[in-house]
Amino acid sequence: MRTIKYIISDEDAGKKVEEFLMKKQGFSRRVITALKKLPEGMLLNGVHIRTVDALHAGDQLEVNLPETAKRMPLCHIPVEVLLEDEDVIVYNKPAGMPVHQSGGHIFGTLDGVYAAHCAAAGQVTPFRPINRLDKDTTGAVVAARNQIAAGKLWKAVTKRYIAVVAGIPRYPRRLIRLPIERERPMELKRIVTPEGQDAVTWYRVLGEGRDCALLEFLLYTGRTHQIRVHMACLGHPLLGDPLYGVPSEEIDRQALHCARISFPHPLTGEQTTVDAPPPEDFLKLLKRRGLTWDFDCLTKEQPPLEELEKDFIVPKGEIFLPQDS
Repeated sequence: MRTIKYIISDEDAGKKVEEFLMKKQGFSRRVITALKKLPEGMLLNGVHIRTVDALHAGDQLEVNLPETAKRMPLCHIPVEVLLEDEDVIVYNKPAGMPVHQSGGHIFGTLDGVYAAHCAAAGQVTPFRPINRLDKDTTGAVVAARNQIAAGKLWKAVTKRYIAVVAGIPRYPRRLIRLPIERERPMELKRIVTPEGQDAVTWYRVLGEGRDCALLEFLLYTGRTHQIRVHMACLGHPLLGDPLYGVPSEEIDRQALHCARISFPHPLTGEQTTVDAPPPEDFLKLLKRRGLTWDFDCLTKEQPPLEELEKDFIVPKGEIFLPQDS
């Protein structure tokens, strides 16, 4: 159970409990409804409080969030934890590990790793990943540890990916806006097609190697396989990608890694940035191809999409090219 305590300020004096929790702290109506049913869901100065009651300066409002989780096979594969507190956990996911259980992947999943982590600490908490990575994509995955954190982190997390692509792109940076959908119903592979969902990817070349380049990516939509599909469409598929590129003897998966993740902390609001070191196979590939890696190369902040679009002159729905490239 996660307990959160708030000391009521003069600014919030006179507000009703529901107003304070929803408008000031970002609680959803569903969570508040669940708290109302619990004897100790909401306490004011240690005493049960109703959502319609008023708050006073200096009061202590205590919220106790209950947790239940479905039973699942525990996974004891070691996975690096990059950050952990009562509200958030960030993993550096390895290749070959799905984030969630599915019909084809019951064991060896990241949610099984989290379940084992909680069980070792005597806790029961559902796994709430805010971002998801393909099974063979590595890097940072952030998960909320309670429903309040999940609500605040939803659509508030930015990711910076790095990838090694075949060939050297003509433009040092590019904004791609090409719609994506499944190639065939019920199949995994995606394609660029006018009938697809809007998909927006921005890339920047970080370095040029032997017949390849190291790129940074920012995503402005979250379509399945978005980076892989867009780069294959541009004629620069990811090295090692068995679905959209050409398999490589140098790396047995797509050379794609989520290197940095940023978000406002759900409790304090403080901007939090977590770096995920690339795995050994990715670093070996860089070395073989004459490329180097440094976190300082990454974009410091993700600019609003409008700041990128203003430098482009072709109509929406096509590939945007910078005027000065």
